[in-house]
Parts: sequence; structure tokens; C-alpha cells
Amino acid sequence: MAQTGEKISEAELVVMEALWEQSPLTANDVADRVTDARDWSAQTVKTLLSRLMAKDVIAADQDGRRFLYRPLVAREDYVASESGRLVNRLFGGRVSPLVAQLASQDQLTDDDIAELEAILKGLKS
Repeated sequence: MAQTGEKISEAELVVMEALWEQSPLTANDVADRVTDARDWSAQTVKTLLSRLMAKDVIAADQDGRRFLYRPLVAREDYVASESGRLVNRLFGGRVSPLVAQLASQDQLTDDDIAELEAILKGLKS
């Protein structure tokens, strides 16, 4: 799958999550999945789909009179790209200041700390 160079907005990300969960979907299928939580109209969802198409992160295949939308960017690739941007922009490309910031804000649970320790031990092996 392709990688995105353009930023995906928070609203667009809601639509992407629906498509990553299951695809292809029609615009109405996407709207059914996201409008309850967001109170969006079907037209709002169609606008978001159009924006995502313009950013080349989704594609649409015609199926009779409707279009079936599918992601062109894998969720894992998007998360990796956004994580890298965050670390580069806020922490000079270094992860340890990010972890220190989270720890200083008491945002790391005991489970988070144990998971980080396991990841770091795995890297040393």
C-alpha cells in the first residue's frame, strides 16, 4: 500500500478507521459506521471521502451506480509515519524525551511501563 505525504485531519481519520476496519465500503456504509458517534450527515461523510480521494489515501471503484471505497494507505504505515512526525517535530527525532514527558505527566500506567521494558529487553536480544 501507498504511504501518505499529506496530513489526515481528525475527521478524515474517523473515516479512515472505518475503511481500515472493513473495506470496500460504499459512502452510505461508511456513514452508517461513523454517524452515530459523530452525528454527521451522509453529505459530511461524502465530503470527507472526497478529501481523502484528493489526498490519494483512498480509492473508489465503481460498482454499478455506486462507488466502493478502499484505503490505499495501510493503518500501520500511517501510524508509523505520524509517530515519526510527532517525535521529529516535538522531540528532535528522539524517543526518550517523549517517554520522559509522558512519565512526568503520570500518563504511563504500570502496564505501559512493563510493556516498554519488555520491548526494550527484546531489542537487546
